[in-house]
Amino acid sequence: MARIPKASITLCALLFTTLSFTPLASASEQAPTSAVQKTHLAKASERKKKNTSQKTAKKSSRSSVKKTTIKKTTETKKSSSTKKVSTSNKASKLTSRRKVSNTAKTASITWTEKCTTRKGHKPHCIKVKSTQSATLADIHKVRIQKAQKTAMSKLMNQIGKPYHWGGTSPSTGFDCSGLVYYAYKDLVKFRIPRTANEMYHLRDASPVNVAELESGDLVFFRTQGRGTADHVGVYVGNGKFIQSPRSGQDIQVTSLSEDYWQRHYVGARRVVTPKTIR
Repeated sequence: MARIPKASITLCALLFTTLSFTPLASASEQAPTSAVQKTHLAKASERKKKNTSQKTAKKSSRSSVKKTTIKKTTETKKSSSTKKVSTSNKASKLTSRRKVSNTAKTASITWTEKCTTRKGHKPHCIKVKSTQSATLADIHKVRIQKAQKTAMSKLMNQIGKPYHWGGTSPSTGFDCSGLVYYAYKDLVKFRIPRTANEMYHLRDASPVNVAELESGDLVFFRTQGRGTADHVGVYVGNGKFIQSPRSGQDIQVTSLSEDYWQRHYVGARRVVTPKTIR
């Protein structure tokens, strides 16, 4: 046999080993590449899921923001409407108040008579101009004036009739307190008493200064020294009063400034007021 050199044998061995291990190496290389692809695919799917979840979250947040904005706009509309209603109500209240204040400011001019009296002198009466707001007080004043006129007409119709002790009617005549009882019994809420002293102490009647006497006020005198007052008349204005003096005399109008009545004068009371008028 021919001898084969060692170098050729080693070359053949190398070639065999390379040829036998190359497919295995390639296969081993292909295997990890497929696993990497799988991990990449899994990561990509996870990213897609995250993106889709983020998109859905963004959409839901946008929808919630839209809903909250819609709610806010509706609430602001409601609040603005309620504010408009409240402002309109306030405006109507203010206008009504202004109307009331304007009606209250409208002043009515009235004339009152003030008299000052001194012993031994005639009363000095002056007409005073007074402006009062046209309010509920004016309505009461009209009612009081009407009642005073009614009382005055009843009293004036009795002038010339004789004094009658205990009399309370036009058919029989009157004494001093009976004349006052007849004039006011149907005009006031309280019961008019039958004696001058009881009339003077009436709780429902208010005291009046002589300088502030008005038509219809009761004037009292003490002529016989019995009690606080034993004689009564009704002031008619201009420093005069109507009375039924005593037996033998008729019902008459007398001047309050006469010395006799000045000396025996004790005070005055007002029976017709907003609280006492019927």
